[in-house]
Amino acid sequence: MGISAIQMVMDITNPRRGEIRLMIALREYPNLVTLNEVLVRAEQGGYAVGSFSPRYTPMIGAVLSAAERCKSPAIVQISSRELSKYGISVDEFAEEFYRVLREDRISVPVVLHLDHTRDTALIEEAVAVGFTSVMIDASHEEFDRNVAITRDVVEFAHPRGVSVEAELGRIGTTDFIETDTDEELFTDPEEARLFVEQTDVDALAVSVGTAHGVYMVRQPRIDFERIGKIRELTNVHLVLHGGSGVPSEMIMKAIQCPGGGISKVNIATDLELAFLAAIDRKEPMTNEECCALSPSLLRTGREAVEEVVVDKMLHFLGSGGKV
Repeated sequence: MGISAIQMVMDITNPRRGEIRLMIALREYPNLVTLNEVLVRAEQGGYAVGSFSPRYTPMIGAVLSAAERCKSPAIVQISSRELSKYGISVDEFAEEFYRVLREDRISVPVVLHLDHTRDTALIEEAVAVGFTSVMIDASHEEFDRNVAITRDVVEFAHPRGVSVEAELGRIGTTDFIETDTDEELFTDPEEARLFVEQTDVDALAVSVGTAHGVYMVRQPRIDFERIGKIRELTNVHLVLHGGSGVPSEMIMKAIQCPGGGISKVNIATDLELAFLAAIDRKEPMTNEECCALSPSLLRTGREAVEEVVVDKMLHFLGSGGKV
């Protein structure tokens, strides 16, 4: 196929040239789409798209292989805290994503998404290396400041053909991998209306009861009434973070809220736990350590991750066969 998409888009020092290269990459891979594109289809079809975090680059292929098997759209994502914790750069992550896309001939609609970040420089870098969607998380700020920061990112990303997700409210955590606080603050529906109007954001992560990480003491819950009220007041795509460990019936009910409910569900911890269990390892490792595993162990781990993703697509998200 000649020069790879990642080589074409990689030009951080010249934003305009990076923008042109991203356009070339989108033409090179017709199935490479933005977050907005897959979520519009999801809402119309009554399903959600899984946003999967392969915290080790060898897991990226497992997610995309599962999507191809299920004929399901997929979002492959990584957060700024995961990049730091696992020792990965955005260009390394993107390079592996594009390699799999090209060499495995992935044909289903796919999005490359930068999850939770507060760093606008990282957002610019991600766009330059071929991410088609980014999330700015200024939910720790006061409302007006969150609006201002998010609007600035939207004004940067939209002209470059990149979708933007933001967060309103505060989604708790149990593992501190994706966020740095376990504080939870539910999203106010009226504030959501104002936020969307003032930012023109494409997708909004809402705090309705789920948490990042593994549920150890508290039980997963979803405030379906709150989702309904947010939907009544906005037409933004709604995102559920902390999908790992939530019963499938809860997720499906959230997706099928009247008027259109959740259309993007983030799943991270379940993938890592499956990988580690398959290779009989108790503790997480760095990406470098993972890449150094024997081919047989990597294959075993990837197979386990692929089966988890297939199960989520078919029985959790309803996205199987939706391409």
